[in-house]
Amino acid sequence: MSSRNRERRKATQKARAARGRARAAGRTAERAGAERAGDEPIGSASPVDAIDALVAAMLNAMLAEDGDAIASCVDILADPPGGSRGRRLVNRVLAGWFDNIVEDAWERGWQPADAHRVVSRRASPAEARLVVDAMAAQMRRYDPVTVDKRWKAQLHSLGVLAWRDRDDDWLDAWADNEGRGRAQALTEAHFVLNLLAMLPRLEVLCPPPGTARREPPPRAAPPTGRGADPRMLDRVRALLAKAESTGFAEEAEALTAKAQQLMTRHSIDEALLAAGAGNPAEPAARRVGIDNPYEVAKASLLDVVATVNRCRTVWSKHFGFSTVVGFEGDLDAVELLYTSLLVQATTAMMRAGSRQDRAGRSRTRSFRQSFLASFAIRIGQRLRSATEQVCEAAAAEAGEGRLLPALAARTDAVREATDTMFPRIAAQSLRANDSEGWACGRAAADLASLRIRDEVTGERGG
Repeated sequence: MSSRNRERRKATQKARAARGRARAAGRTAERAGAERAGDEPIGSASPVDAIDALVAAMLNAMLAEDGDAIASCVDILADPPGGSRGRRLVNRVLAGWFDNIVEDAWERGWQPADAHRVVSRRASPAEARLVVDAMAAQMRRYDPVTVDKRWKAQLHSLGVLAWRDRDDDWLDAWADNEGRGRAQALTEAHFVLNLLAMLPRLEVLCPPPGTARREPPPRAAPPTGRGADPRMLDRVRALLAKAESTGFAEEAEALTAKAQQLMTRHSIDEALLAAGAGNPAEPAARRVGIDNPYEVAKASLLDVVATVNRCRTVWSKHFGFSTVVGFEGDLDAVELLYTSLLVQATTAMMRAGSRQDRAGRSRTRSFRQSFLASFAIRIGQRLRSATEQVCEAAAAEAGEGRLLPALAARTDAVREATDTMFPRIAAQSLRANDSEGWACGRAAADLASLRIRDEVTGERGG
């Protein structure tokens, strides 16, 4: 058997196992749901079993790309016996499948932003919105105090403000909102179910819903490793927002330089505090989206920003994200600075316009890829220079005997955490083949907002 066939067989077995777990729990959930909805007793629950079997058959038919079997399942599920009551029962069975397959995805390391991102890359915007609705509904299973705040923040960023109350009309409501007929809605719902069921296992970066614990009361000593000071982050965000919106390069340079100084100084203070603590914090990890186009150059930009801030990145190209490993405060800095620099680079790239070769053929894509690649490399050089200046000033204050070991310990901890989390990773080279794009990208990086003019105290330079 070829390696490709073995992988396909393994993936099919994994999907069947996931669906089996969902089916077993789904029947119990649907019987309880039917009782709560006030429907007539369903006796031996054979209607639920029949619908459940049809859903499983349709998912397998999709895996096998059996169009006739898919059409047959859709015909029955779209117009089941019992009229409106039958359709409500189909909706509830499907809701049970979504609940359990989404829960299975959480247990395999996926988070709301990850699931939405991968569905958005492989399906339609309407199907991505269906996943958001399914995730919102699944959250009803958990006591709010057992849901990590990062989970809630991701759901809120996706537009989830409240969980749905009923399962019997959710599919029809989604179909009406998206302009779908019943048959199309059923087909797309099953496609999304298959997509979620086939997701591989990822690294667990934070507690899944239902497993988080209440935050302990604050101790007398300042905590370490809990992330950057919110007030400092608000100030950094404001500075970067101004840097992105101004039309004057000199002003943008000063604004972003100030933001970089604040983040670097906070990281140094946190490292010194952790070095003196009896129980220093451990590195954490986050996933940052890397969107098309020019994703290689964007992943490289994130990597250079992370490296300067004593973090490491691992790019998962197939799923559209990089995992950044580092201490919480440094992760905050990486996300903020990467987002701002990407805005600046994209704005400069678009301002440079399109390109053609001598024969009139477009070379815009190669120009822009080279532009961003050059920008990333040059920004890395400038970031390292800026960071060295701040570290030299901090070492003069704290003493090299304190600062350098503290920073080295953090660097070693991040490397060990990355190697443990990703024992098999390969380096990705950054290539560019458009000399003009390379030169323009380097020039844009030189104009980007990194020049250090202000002191950490906030006094304005001349």
